[in-house]
Amino acid sequence: MKKIIFAVQFLLCSLTLFAQQAGTLAVSELPVIGISGSVSLHFISPEKISYVDLSSPNLIGDLPEKNILRVKAVPDSIPGLLSSGEAGLVTIVGETFISQFRLCFLPSQKSESIATQVEILPQYMRPLENSGEGLSTVEMKANALSILKLRNKGYVNRKTGYGISITVNRIFTLGDCVLLDLGFKNETNLVFDVDELRFKIEDRKVNKSTNVQSIELKPVFCLYPFERFKNAYRNIYILKKATFPGDKVFSIELSEKQVSRRNLQLSLRYSDILRADSF
Repeated sequence: MKKIIFAVQFLLCSLTLFAQQAGTLAVSELPVIGISGSVSLHFISPEKISYVDLSSPNLIGDLPEKNILRVKAVPDSIPGLLSSGEAGLVTIVGETFISQFRLCFLPSQKSESIATQVEILPQYMRPLENSGEGLSTVEMKANALSILKLRNKGYVNRKTGYGISITVNRIFTLGDCVLLDLGFKNETNLVFDVDELRFKIEDRKVNKSTNVQSIELKPVFCLYPFERFKNAYRNIYILKKATFPGDKVFSIELSEKQVSRRNLQLSLRYSDILRADSF
């Protein structure tokens, strides 16, 4: 009997030592959140949520927004949850972190202990190695806001037509991203309702006898929604780096929703991108 007890103690000690050495996290160490069948629980992440795991079939969840996870109990499971009190674990993975929470099911009478919102704070996060993913959304927003604070010294290029203009104020590179500081101006009395703002790599000269090759680049981030502007507007766009030969240009095309459909297109040479400031 003593040998069995010693073996169990040795096993528990070994598991504890392994957990400490391997950096594991025990269930007992997770933050506990009280939930109820009468309300939904919302986790608010500082970043876009890329992965969610609910350990119990008694829970259901969805993402009403990119950074919000909504969790609630399956109605048929509420009696069982009330008797056990354990509702399972929630794992949330953002762009640069992983967080886990232990859910405890409570009767609706204990409203003081039932949470409806949980903000995922730094103390709940464990960092993830993100070297292959580029900038996180939080980092992109912080850098874009920093660019807005810089004073413009001239501009890289500008195109004007139909009473509107596009100005490339500055170009920056950061990691594997290109950051474009763009300004838009409307000198007419007609509000410009934006249909599309497109970024493309296309042929510098177009011959009627040849096929036009055009590659559209989608921004991975823009600081503000761009829907309309009456006078002046400034925004920061972030795109993944792309190289192109000298017979191609980087094109920025702005189009309007109205019947008049004013279109304006500005082109940058590859040398303009190469001269970008590092950020």
